[in-house]
Amino acid sequence: MTREFSEISQQLETWYARDGGAFLYAALRERLRPLLDVAFGYHTLQLGPLPFRSLLGPSPINHRILAGEERADGVDLVCHCGELPLESDSVDMVVALHTLDFCATPHQCLREMQRVLTPHGHLLVVGFNPASLLGVSQRARGLLRRGPWRALRPVSQGRLTDWLHLVGCELEQFHHICPLPLWGGEKLRPTVGRLDGWAMRRNLPGGSLYIAHAIKEVPNIRRTAERRGVPRRLIGLVPKPAASPGGMPRQPRRQGSDIAA
Repeated sequence: MTREFSEISQQLETWYARDGGAFLYAALRERLRPLLDVAFGYHTLQLGPLPFRSLLGPSPINHRILAGEERADGVDLVCHCGELPLESDSVDMVVALHTLDFCATPHQCLREMQRVLTPHGHLLVVGFNPASLLGVSQRARGLLRRGPWRALRPVSQGRLTDWLHLVGCELEQFHHICPLPLWGGEKLRPTVGRLDGWAMRRNLPGGSLYIAHAIKEVPNIRRTAERRGVPRRLIGLVPKPAASPGGMPRQPRRQGSDIAA
């Protein structure tokens, strides 16, 4: 799994470094900024095959954890998304950047994200939209075994909505990014960019990417704007080998010296 993760990570990083990918990533960062600003607390976590691209900068939460399936500069936590070595109800916000898109067990990974979230914690799932123009192109390239798209398993918005409900998260809203891929020559791209901007301001469906914003719901606990008091403690913030893809999530053991924010 680590070798596959490394290949996907490198190929996806290369794709995002190109003109079309760079334009899409810039639009994603801009759209995420106000969503990151709504979460308060002590710990925030980013998962996915792009550990070198942190989206957590605008967050008001100071303790930011970048997780990946292999050791690398900037990676704080080495783990598989289906078995997070963190305490339940300990993370105030989770950002899943293409985590489900390339995961063989996406429902289990989503359940783990829900487990580590605090009551009414925020979950932001960024994914490729299979119903978009870019999604159709990706599926065609996947059939030809080209680039990272051969391992792409995009989750539709309808399916993700069902999964969120099953794991106990309330969907707040889908946000759509760049319905028109940045194709064409230099003369055409400014026009495409303006059309994309017009569509995103109105949150029109069919974006190349979507952001699903969900809240962890817990019965009999009222939602508050900000948690106060003593921060919860985290465990496992040391490099660990990735968990087996077939492994079931388990409650991690408390280590001798926990790491706090």
